[in-house]
Amino acid sequence: MTEYPSVPPFIESNDREYHDSGVQSTVAIAGHPLHPLLVTFPIAFLSAAAGADLGYWLTHDPFWARAAIWLIGAGFISGLVAAAVGMSDFLRIDRVRKRSAGWIHMTGNITAMVLTLINWALRWNNVEGAILPWGLIISTIVASLLAIGGWFGAELIYRHKVAVIGDSSRYEP
Repeated sequence: MTEYPSVPPFIESNDREYHDSGVQSTVAIAGHPLHPLLVTFPIAFLSAAAGADLGYWLTHDPFWARAAIWLIGAGFISGLVAAAVGMSDFLRIDRVRKRSAGWIHMTGNITAMVLTLINWALRWNNVEGAILPWGLIISTIVASLLAIGGWFGAELIYRHKVAVIGDSSRYEP
């Protein structure tokens, strides 16, 4: 017999969700959800931007400043695509909106995107000068928000079975 994990009280859980087959994503190709795939790009780009800012702080090599602005731009643009797909799931899947994990995931990632846009704008005509201290601070906050948002996104997938290949309805009874 399958044993289901004991869930700490601070993590929202529904035992019925462990037994159902999950809720499909609203944006998928051949049943494969796109949001989990798309988020890898902004997470990688924006985490690497924080690393590039750290590299600039330690070396003052302009390479790191140029790398950071490109990573921030790529992270913002790819983040918009991932956010559009994720917002489709948020708006169209009841289970997501009924869980605090869904709201924390959404608000944390929107905050990260707004901060990323501010960070990109600060650097637009001042690639090196905007890094210390504000660029580095914003990049670090964004990377932290993405880690927290990713945790709660994983909660939605693994604990609440959202955006998995399954045949349950998007609308809970």
